[in-house]
Amino acid sequence: MGAGSARGAAIGAALYGLATRAVRRLPRDMSLTSAATLATLDRTGPRRITDLAAVEGVTQPAMTALVRVLEESGLVERRGDASDRRVTLVCLTEAGASYVRTRRQAGVHAFERLIGELTDDEVEALAAALPALEHLAELENREGPEQ
Repeated sequence: MGAGSARGAAIGAALYGLATRAVRRLPRDMSLTSAATLATLDRTGPRRITDLAAVEGVTQPAMTALVRVLEESGLVERRGDASDRRVTLVCLTEAGASYVRTRRQAGVHAFERLIGELTDDEVEALAAALPALEHLAELENREGPEQ
């Protein structure tokens, strides 16, 4: 299927709509960029502020300010890099990792409730689509912030 096909556009519109509505249901206890930064650190491990800024699509000064707030909240800490003393890494604290797990689990439960409303055939169709959805997520991760 070509990227410009009507079928691709319809699937893209449905996935975009679902993602948009899912984001609206997330807890609003912190900004999406803050939550995404914590999730990035959880997924990739300690990172430099410049790397985090690039991944999250914000400026380095904005990420520095965000990390300061997350640090004051006890969700991240800064540590020196053992292999290069000039480098400071941002690391999740246990509280930060716990926050990411709790937020992720809330999202999973929200989708579980919705999936419970589907017919058996619809659930089977979603299960059959899982490999394609996982591949799509890998492709999206590889592209990074909006291109």
